[in-house]
Amino acid sequence: MSAAPRILIADDQRDVLEALRLLLEPEGCQIDTAASPAGLLREAERREYDVVLIDLNYARDTTSGAEGLDLLTRLRALDDTLPIVVMTAWGTVSLAVEAMRRGARDFIEKPWDNERLLSILRTQAELGRAIRRSRRLEAQNRLQAEGAPPLIAQSPAMRPVLDVIARVGPSDANVFITGENGTGKGLVAQALHAASSRSGRPMVTINAGGVSEGVFESELFGHVKGAFTDARQDRIGRFEMADGGALFLDEIANVPLSQQQKLLRVLERGEFERLGSSTTRKADVRLISATNADIDAEVAAGRFRQDLLFRLNTIEVRLPPLRDRRDDIPALAAHFLAVHAVRYRKALTGFEPAALQALTEYQWPGNVREMDHAIERAVLMAPGDRIRAADLALRSAREAPARLDEMSLEDVEALMIRKALSRHGNVASAARALGLSRSALYRRLERYGLQ
Repeated sequence: MSAAPRILIADDQRDVLEALRLLLEPEGCQIDTAASPAGLLREAERREYDVVLIDLNYARDTTSGAEGLDLLTRLRALDDTLPIVVMTAWGTVSLAVEAMRRGARDFIEKPWDNERLLSILRTQAELGRAIRRSRRLEAQNRLQAEGAPPLIAQSPAMRPVLDVIARVGPSDANVFITGENGTGKGLVAQALHAASSRSGRPMVTINAGGVSEGVFESELFGHVKGAFTDARQDRIGRFEMADGGALFLDEIANVPLSQQQKLLRVLERGEFERLGSSTTRKADVRLISATNADIDAEVAAGRFRQDLLFRLNTIEVRLPPLRDRRDDIPALAAHFLAVHAVRYRKALTGFEPAALQALTEYQWPGNVREMDHAIERAVLMAPGDRIRAADLALRSAREAPARLDEMSLEDVEALMIRKALSRHGNVASAARALGLSRSALYRRLERYGLQ
């Protein structure tokens, strides 16, 4: 079989489970087992499998296959891309037909022929992977059609970034992305994942800046029922969700110091425990992290562990601010115009020359995200078929103080936030300068389209 398929097996006879394990593990398979339909459903909800092999008869009803058929239906409802192979010692043509009608991919009788079983599982695992790859590609294509921004990078300042993506993307190396707020760190993470051998598995994202310290461990590692007041059921964390794929940990400088040791452990050993549990779990995850903070200053101040940074930045990618890659501005502007014109059903054909000049001369303290917001607003305000400079409502640093008396309170606040971001280069320092908490500044960034 190719690339260590993960197989989930359900049978209420321990010797059957052990025989299947002894057959499949030497073939490179990762095997999880369950002794009941309920146990199998718990495992299937917890992680993604390449194929499931289920018995049709259990202790409650040993001959009719009813329990297995019901389990088959519930599995299909849980994930209709999951290949399911059924087996029974009480096989009949009518039972096989009913199992296939309910979504089984194949049927095998006990005692099984080893070679036939291996062939069936090999085929179904590959077919299942192909179906999931197709689904993911369809989803990516839908996102692209809906305006998910591509990585537009034609300027000389972006060539080192593209070079790192091309060289490092196919590896499993951890990557550390730095750059000002709004420079496109998430897009670079997506490009790195798309270039890797893990691209068929999910890239799970968590923004550490938007998660409070009290729930951070649960978000990252999951929790068990009763671990805290509102923990009414078991919940898997982001590491388990990303098993076999990648985890993008944005704003990593905001990870609480109390949690950094646990993050270091999972990077070193691939091991962790859910909150409230002593059971050690494993996850094979490529970590891509990002920050707009001065991480060396955070280390020097004792807020970020040096040993954790060493694990994170196997490769570091520095994203330039938009003001240093002005050659990309026309292409970015054209992209955002096309996206928002479709979204708001506006028949717009382009930018007037003065508008393009305003876009290229503006300093963009909020970088690409601020440009997206500015062009969205211009699309809504434009009275004609082309965007004018006035529609963009961009003001130079010299013009702004002279017009403060003409600005609303929200405009003044947005201006001060842009200036703080431009001056300090990251959210944490800007928040301190403005006398705001990080979470309060993040809320304002979202309100003004700067996040």
